[in-house]
Amino acid sequence: AAEEPEELPLPSEEQKHEKLQTEAPPSDAPPAQSVLGELRISSVTPESVGMQWSVPEGSFDSFTLQYRDAQGQPQALPIDGESRSVTVPGLSPSRRYRFHLYGLRGRKKIDHVSTDVMTAAAEPEELPLSSEKPQHEKHQTESPASEAVPAQVVLGELRISSVTPESVGMQWSVPKGSFDSFTLQYRDAQGQPQALPIDGESRSVTVPGLSPSRRYRFHLYGLRGRKKIDHVSTEAVTEEPEEFPLPSEEQKHQKLHTEAPPSEAPLAQAMLGELKVSSVSSNSVGLQWSVPQGSFDSFTLQYRDAQGQPQALPIDGESRSVTVP
Repeated sequence: AAEEPEELPLPSEEQKHEKLQTEAPPSDAPPAQSVLGELRISSVTPESVGMQWSVPEGSFDSFTLQYRDAQGQPQALPIDGESRSVTVPGLSPSRRYRFHLYGLRGRKKIDHVSTDVMTAAAEPEELPLSSEKPQHEKHQTESPASEAVPAQVVLGELRISSVTPESVGMQWSVPKGSFDSFTLQYRDAQGQPQALPIDGESRSVTVPGLSPSRRYRFHLYGLRGRKKIDHVSTEAVTEEPEEFPLPSEEQKHQKLHTEAPPSEAPLAQAMLGELKVSSVSSNSVGLQWSVPQGSFDSFTLQYRDAQGQPQALPIDGESRSVTVP
């Protein structure tokens, strides 16, 4: 009976707790209370992998997902601290990837989890409509009862909502029934098929990384499980690349000041603060800014890519930060 107190770690735990409180509670307590849960795979396509995780204890300011691309180059994807899922696009089919998710407090890595996954094999055809139609008829003749549910699920028209030189935004509706998920398929500028997984609650998507002045055909599939039930298509042409008309804009601004100062008063009340860099990785830059006076309807971030081509990224007027991937 005399040995029982030694088996219970309560005294030493209490002493340890008191020691932390007296010596360094501010610096030690938060990191010890921030824990990352398991990194689980939620979706796999030939070109992308979706992941989910949890934060069972504490919180993080941000996350960083690190992996090596098909060429063996390290990639780092910054993720905000509220997110619990991410989809990594631009991967290669039938290839094994190892992903490392880091939870950060400020710039310090507090905890990390890892997982391995192999992307799916490339589909033989981008749009297997001809093979799906006979399968649909076969199901109707052999098992009409099981086909009744998919027949009640219908996709509405796929409409273009926004177009820039590098992106296209789309919207759709589901007038009848519901889908577990969607897949948007298209061919990139090199003619390679791309598949973008979308969750079943979404009714809009923006496709980034497109080429200017190019026609794209998009195909949206509604899925139940892994079976494609319905699909709609649309075409869009990306805009021409925008040049940077800063000198002429400055001249125009000076002209307005000299010729019509009264009409310039509202513009003078809308002011942009300093553009600051908030995060930097090997393939992305995060930026922040303020609007100390007035407001703007929207913002446009312009820059030139590695090939010297001008890029323009549209941003809504409420935003005060952006990450350029």
